[in-house]
Amino acid sequence: MFVYGHGPYNPRMSTTLIDRNREVARLRELSVPGAQKLVLMTGPRRVGKTFLLNNVWEPSEYFLFTASRTTPNLNRRQLVEDFAGWIQEDLRPGDYPTWRTVFSLLLDYKRQAPLVVVLDEFQYLAAGNKGLAEVASELNAVWERPHSERSVLLVLTGSEVSALEGLAKGGGPFYGRVDWHAKIRPFDYWYAQEMAPYESLRDKARLYGVFGGIPRYLAAVDHQQPLPSEITRLQLDPHGEVRQLLETSLDQEEGLREVSSYRAVIRAVASGATMLNEIAQRTGLANDTALREKVGRLRSLGYLVEVSNFARGSTGPRRYSVADPAHRFHQRFVEPNTSLLERFEPEEVWTQVVEPNLDTYMGHEFERIVAEAYTRLARGNDLPLVREWSRWEGTVRGGGSVEVDIVAPLVEKNRLLTGSVKWSSEPRPIQDYFRHLRSLERIAESGQSWAYDALHPRSPLLFVAAGGFDPGLGTAAREGGREVILWTLEDIYSPA
Repeated sequence: MFVYGHGPYNPRMSTTLIDRNREVARLRELSVPGAQKLVLMTGPRRVGKTFLLNNVWEPSEYFLFTASRTTPNLNRRQLVEDFAGWIQEDLRPGDYPTWRTVFSLLLDYKRQAPLVVVLDEFQYLAAGNKGLAEVASELNAVWERPHSERSVLLVLTGSEVSALEGLAKGGGPFYGRVDWHAKIRPFDYWYAQEMAPYESLRDKARLYGVFGGIPRYLAAVDHQQPLPSEITRLQLDPHGEVRQLLETSLDQEEGLREVSSYRAVIRAVASGATMLNEIAQRTGLANDTALREKVGRLRSLGYLVEVSNFARGSTGPRRYSVADPAHRFHQRFVEPNTSLLERFEPEEVWTQVVEPNLDTYMGHEFERIVAEAYTRLARGNDLPLVREWSRWEGTVRGGGSVEVDIVAPLVEKNRLLTGSVKWSSEPRPIQDYFRHLRSLERIAESGQSWAYDALHPRSPLLFVAAGGFDPGLGTAAREGGREVILWTLEDIYSPA
């Protein structure tokens, strides 16, 4: 369940809650009389944490304070003033000179109904991680103080995921005290198309490939207009709403120094420098602790994600990818063409630069959609459960390289789901089946033991083609004694 409402009123925005019903139910369950509960809610910026909380209770049932990027002292004074307005009492900020006195005011306030307090962007109440730990310790001191009449649900939220999660880990002020850690994630491909319900299945997939699952970006899309015009208006135009949000996102992250270096790292990863040494070479930064810390920070903020080749050894190189599809599109088509977009109309850049290359870009995006689709469709279609979803690429004996789009070990030992994913519009020929088996044979011959398990008839195959299949492909697989799953876009977007 989710509605996105942020900034000026936009009549195109959804008025129906999408994909947050479990979070709403859990929060209501925790706000029960006679209990003291603590919730930690984390998630990337613009994922909709605040708006979710604004749609759980009636305004009179909860107090919400959103900290701003100012000094702790100003935030403390503003919190007292806002709370005074909510309870309609005369409170003087000067009477609450420390965070401990402020937290005592909030948590010990008596009312007939259970008190719900939401401290949004909690990390801004302090300066830096050390200051945040000190503020959290002050809160914990009040939280742990015996108080028989306390009936309160305290929700702490923030987009600085690693900093907030660190408060609840071993040795942190909230260790063992958090009743629920709510991790709010972007929409998957299915819920993204519910926010902007285009009729064409290819447009549904392209929507996700270009705008991803961040509700704020999807809310800007007018699905009554053709998708190419919305991509042009929102992503390519120098004044495009989504483009400006993406360009300024790093500037809004608290505590990032040398923002240009962070931008360079993201740009390098997006352009194919996926390992630390490659990132260092592409950016001109030293491959040292500082670079590793930058990559780690970008991971904690949700900009990068670690990816691995299937069966990579523990000492194998770590690889990174840009986490969000909207950022991937921005880095692929907008950043490299900034000068063109300044000199020519965005519609011309769409026609001559983006549109001819969009299907190639969508190839890898479609693989990510398939991974999400398998999780969604497995529940109602009796599909075997997978332990992890991965892919494999590398060189093989005899020369050349091989890629396998799907390599997913199943729960049952020694069984693997493997297969291919194709975005092309033409039906896939029967040869795809035999090419896949030959690729597995070459990988096995090169010493990758997992490929032998994948070749065994007990291991199923999954072929996904946006344009469908020649009739003989499924027949050939079944005649070979293999369990085969064939999916088209119609299957991907069918109800679970």
